[in-house]
Amino acid sequence: MTMSTKIVLASGNEGKLRELQQLLRALDVELVTQKSLGIDDADETGLTFIENAILKARHASAASGLPALADDSGLAVDALSGAPGIYSARFADAPAGADRPARDAANNQKLLQLLDGTPESERTAHFHCVLVYLRHAADPTPVVCHGKWSGRILQAAAGEGGFGYDPLFYVPQMACSSAQLSAEQKNTISHRARAMQDLMQHLQSLL
Repeated sequence: MTMSTKIVLASGNEGKLRELQQLLRALDVELVTQKSLGIDDADETGLTFIENAILKARHASAASGLPALADDSGLAVDALSGAPGIYSARFADAPAGADRPARDAANNQKLLQLLDGTPESERTAHFHCVLVYLRHAADPTPVVCHGKWSGRILQAAAGEGGFGYDPLFYVPQMACSSAQLSAEQKNTISHRARAMQDLMQHLQSLL
């Protein structure tokens, strides 16, 4: 990989784009979303974060002709046997045409309902992030990096930052929710930050 490399991000999630752009600042990389290139979302038919990340990366790379970076991430709640897991983004039935904040709110409401009455000691949860980097669509050796962030689910939302389940995810080491962290704090300790730290080492070796 050469300097000033353009990489297509296999996502239209602006929250993920902001986080990944900030994490990639150390490299001379231009990250563009597949949405900005007119590329539709891939069919996520895998049963794991890894399978779906690879599917998304291959789809974006094939459609764009560029190296691709895909992120498949989600929340696994122990009391729910790992749910919502790979279905985190579409956990609840949001109204047709709902924007991302509305879908996030519906997902959070469903999670709270399912955990209603669950004691604090049993509300443990883990954010997972799998990042996949492909040099080209037929790359037989994709770079796969996994990050995990452990915490617990709050009884009610707290904080205005972040996205997704951040307002419900309590971070013990910081004594607040993920949504109450600054972007800089979150990008140091989150599941995505941990996966990206691993990916950065791989990308640096490919320069």
